Amino acid sequence: MATFPPVQRKDGSTGHKAQITRTLPSGKRYTETRSFDKLKTAQAWAKKREAEIDADIAAGREVKKRSEKGVTLGDAIDQYVKESMREIGKTKAQVLKTIRDEYDIANMACDQIESHHIVAFVKELHKRPGLNSPATALNYLSHLSGVFSTARPLWGYPLNSQAMQDAQKVCGTMGFVSKPEERTRRPTLEELDRLMEHFQQATEADTRTMPMHIITAFAIFSTRRQAEILRIAWGDYEPDHKRVLVRKMKNPGAKRGVDTWVELPDPCCAIIDTMPRKKDRIFPYNSDTVSRRFTEACKFLGIEDLHFHDLRHEGTSRLAEMGRTVPQLAAVTGHKAWKSLERYTHVRQSGDKYQDWKWIEAVT
Repeated sequence: MATFPPVQRKDGSTGHKAQITRTLPSGKRYTETRSFDKLKTAQAWAKKREAEIDADIAAGREVKKRSEKGVTLGDAIDQYVKESMREIGKTKAQVLKTIRDEYDIANMACDQIESHHIVAFVKELHKRPGLNSPATALNYLSHLSGVFSTARPLWGYPLNSQAMQDAQKVCGTMGFVSKPEERTRRPTLEELDRLMEHFQQATEADTRTMPMHIITAFAIFSTRRQAEILRIAWGDYEPDHKRVLVRKMKNPGAKRGVDTWVELPDPCCAIIDTMPRKKDRIFPYNSDTVSRRFTEACKFLGIEDLHFHDLRHEGTSRLAEMGRTVPQLAAVTGHKAWKSLERYTHVRQSGDKYQDWKWIEAVT
C-alpha cells in the first residue's frame, strides 16, 4: 500500500507525497514517489501507478518509472508550464495541472497519442463532477492544444499536432465541446436593491467588512470586470479626465492583456472618491473573496443564476439604453473589436433606469 506523508513547502503551504514501495521477485526493493498539492490527487495517482507496477511484476517485465519509459504528455505539460515566457494565467495553469495529475492520457508516451485518445479524454471530462458543460470541456481541450502545438518545434517532443486538430474537429461535430452560450441575464432593480441592502448592513455591522455595495455599484456603472476593478491603482486614475488606465485588460490578440485607458461614466468618479487612500489600489481586496461574497449573498437572498460578471453586461446595456453608439460604448468597456458590442445596438433605448436609484447617493 502507498503512503502519503505531508510535505511542508518553503512558502508555508502543505503538500502530500505519494510513496509506493514494492518487493520485486528478485528480492530488491522498488520505491517510487511523487508530490501533489492535494491528498485526493495523490491517492488517485498512487492507485493507478500501483496497478501498473503490479501488472509489470505479474507479467515478468522489468519495473521502470514512467520517466524511464519515454517522454509522456505529463512531461510535456510540465515543460510547457515551466518554460512559458508568457504568463499563461491562473486558470490555464490549473487546468493543465488537473489534466497532468488526474487523467490517464497524461501518462501516455507522446509518440503514442492519437486523435482517438484525445477524444476519449474529452468524453472522460464529461464524467468529472461539476463539469457538465461542452463549453468547459472546450476550455480544457483548448488549453491542452497549446501544449501540442508547442512540444515538437520547441523541445522535440513527438506530440502530433494534427491528431489534436482532428480531435478538435470531431469533438465539435459530435457536440462534446462547444462555445459557451451568450449570457443575457440582467439583474432587476428589485434584486439589486436586496443585494445592496444586504451588503450595506454587513458593512455597518462591521466596518472592517469589505464594502461590497460600493464594489457592486462601481461594477455596474464602470462596466469593468471583477479582476480589473481590483487592479486599479490610484496612480492610474485621472479624475479631471474621468478616465482610468486598466492594466492588462483582456484582449484576444494578447495573452497577457493590454494596458487600456477607459472612460468612467457618472457616478464612477464620485464612487472612487469615497475610498480611503491607504493603499496603492483603489479597491484593495481579494478577487476570490469578492466572488464568494457575491455568490453567497445571491444564495442567501434566493437570487438565482446571477453572476458578478453579469453586472458588466448590465452596465453596458444601460449605456446602450441611454443612446450610446458602439464607439461610445467601446470607450467605456474597452472592447477593441466593435463586433462584440453589436448585440447592444438592438437594445431598446429607454433612458437611464438608474436615474433615481436610491443607492447612488448611498455609495457616493
